[in-house]
Amino acid sequence: MSTHPASTTSPAQAKLSLLALREKKRSGERIVMVTAYDFPSGRLADEAGVDTILVGDSAAMTVLGLDSTVPATLDDMIVLGRATVRGARRPIVVVDMPFGSYQVSDEDAVRNAIRLVKETGCDMVKVEGGTTTVSRVRAIVQAGIAVCAHIGLTPQSATLLGGYRAQGRSATEAVSILDQARALEAAGASLLVLECVPSPVSARITQQLTIPTIGIGAGPGCDGQVLVYHDLLGITEGHRPRFVKVYASAAETMRAGIAAYAAEVRSGAYPAPEHEYSMPDDELRLFEQAASGSAPQPA
Repeated sequence: MSTHPASTTSPAQAKLSLLALREKKRSGERIVMVTAYDFPSGRLADEAGVDTILVGDSAAMTVLGLDSTVPATLDDMIVLGRATVRGARRPIVVVDMPFGSYQVSDEDAVRNAIRLVKETGCDMVKVEGGTTTVSRVRAIVQAGIAVCAHIGLTPQSATLLGGYRAQGRSATEAVSILDQARALEAAGASLLVLECVPSPVSARITQQLTIPTIGIGAGPGCDGQVLVYHDLLGITEGHRPRFVKVYASAAETMRAGIAAYAAEVRSGAYPAPEHEYSMPDDELRLFEQAASGSAPQPA
């Protein structure tokens, strides 16, 4: 089976830090985040120059073929996170804490966050939710682990929010999201994802926080943006959220490549002579003699 060596980090590609992200916010330099779920996607995102990689529980849908993010387990996230970290050396890597890994108690949250960091080598963990998650964020941070918070549309609790729809479209909801953002920053969050929030609300939150904000369907006023790897590369097909922009047609290319391979296998065009391994004529002669039973086996 073909293999690819692990990526390496040169001195010019030193590991980014949370302080570097804060400096980007202060200077107005946009932060680039993308999801990734394995070694090759982490390596490619790194080589493309992204700042942060999110190993999201969206993998439950994009990679595992499930209907929502809820079934993703801590073990799933550890396997995906560990592989991604191996490929992504320069970016800050954030791993999602899946549903059920932090909702029960602060102690549970800390225990599972520690396991995520120890077993994946990630730089920070991400938790969804506003006011109800503040104590979890504070506890995890006090344990020495950096936290990315996530508010607005939170897919793990989409049912309670009325489905996958924008949040904060009324003044009351918008104020609530702003209050949640302030509380999460005060609890020690280092980064904040805003999903499916009206642009003016996200822009105001970004102005009022000292930590960077990352938008997904939250307009251009955030400090950075995140898209799902499979969405932006055109691997995901069918319905896409309105905020998704497709930058490549990977599914078409992959399908065409597999179809071409299948056609050549069936026609006998592959493998061709250049794909074969040979052996010295004298060794081949000995082998043929041994295989036919006309000569003793070579020593």
